[in-house]
Amino acid sequence: MRFIISTLLLGALLSPSIQAADKPTNLDALLEQVKREGVLDQQQNKLREADFISARDDQAKLLVEAKAQLASEQQRSESLNLSFQEHEKSLAEKEDLLQEKSGSLGELFGTVRQISNDSRSIIETSMVSAEKPDRVKFLTTMAERKQQPTIDELRTLWLMLQEEMTESGKMSQFKTSIITAEGKMEERNVTRVGVFTAFSDGKFLRYLPETASLVELGRQPVDRLRSLITDFESTTDGSLMPVVVDPTRGAIMALLVQAPDLEERIEQGGWIGFIILGLGAIGLLLAIQRFIFLGIAGRGIAKQQKQATPNLKNPLGRILSVYSEGMQDIETLALKLDEAILREIPKIERGLITLAMLAAIAPMLGLLGTVSGMIETFQSITLFGTGDPKLMSGGISQALVTTELGLAVAIPLLLIHSAISSKSNRLVQILDEESAAIVARNAERVNGSAS
Repeated sequence: MRFIISTLLLGALLSPSIQAADKPTNLDALLEQVKREGVLDQQQNKLREADFISARDDQAKLLVEAKAQLASEQQRSESLNLSFQEHEKSLAEKEDLLQEKSGSLGELFGTVRQISNDSRSIIETSMVSAEKPDRVKFLTTMAERKQQPTIDELRTLWLMLQEEMTESGKMSQFKTSIITAEGKMEERNVTRVGVFTAFSDGKFLRYLPETASLVELGRQPVDRLRSLITDFESTTDGSLMPVVVDPTRGAIMALLVQAPDLEERIEQGGWIGFIILGLGAIGLLLAIQRFIFLGIAGRGIAKQQKQATPNLKNPLGRILSVYSEGMQDIETLALKLDEAILREIPKIERGLITLAMLAAIAPMLGLLGTVSGMIETFQSITLFGTGDPKLMSGGISQALVTTELGLAVAIPLLLIHSAISSKSNRLVQILDEESAAIVARNAERVNGSAS
């Protein structure tokens, strides 16, 4: 920096002389000019040399200072290294101590996360959540967090589990919004029995975890169960009353609701099922008609047995009328009585063959429905495979229901046929006995007259 300043000053002093001597006029002037420039160059070199020596001294001084600072920093670095090694050793000892002391805490943290995750699925589907919402959010946070739980959080988790256990053994009544079977939101009083059953206004409810709301069952169970909860809701004196409890938390109730009723069973049988029921109805009407006819005929025969005058309104009276037409020989009388009995037997045994045929046809139709249902099932398996059981349920239902309907119709018809056949045989036997008695009395009279 000093060199630059000296050069600028020298240039400013010599510039007029140089400009004046730019053009020497003779050799002497040229010589003078050369001498002056030589003197100026020597002065400039001396200035430069002085500046260089000054800069060298400064650089040496800076070098000494830098070496001193380097030595100081090296000494400080060695001190810091020693301190770092001591601190690193102390840190390792403290980390070992921390791991040793936090081992039980880590195990506790894992247990808390597992319990929170397991409890979340239980409380999420619990009916208690309909009355006490916002419990799942806390458990979700506890199950997914990566930090150690605090004492307050552990206490909250314990109280929540204790509350769920306590509420499972209590009956509670509260007011909340429910979704009706028509899809409308209504504010109703709900009765909850533990974590098992909930109902309102005589209708069973189920809990939807997705919406955290209670929903009416689209299809209610049988009236017997509904009457129990209706009576339970109407009780206000605190007396003991029976109530419906599903220990499976809705599984059994869902099966009861999904179980088809009689009308749905019949519809599952298809057109073959309706034919079987039609044949059963025909057989039942025929059986009722035959029971009425045989009952009237039996009472008429019993009444005729007590009278001497034949009554043509009953079978025995019509048979006795043959004997009252006049005295015949024994063989002719026996033949006429047999003829009269043969005329009455078709009337008495009418419909028995039809009932027997209906009883035989009903299970055969059931077998036909079974074959048709299995064919439909195998066609579904061929087209769609066995991945979705619902595709095969129609054919299986028809296969089973038609067999059931066929047996349900055939068995009663067989019993009715047996009863009507027994009653008609008894009436025919009475007619045979009465006709044999007439022949025997006439034979005794003829033998008595001959003797």
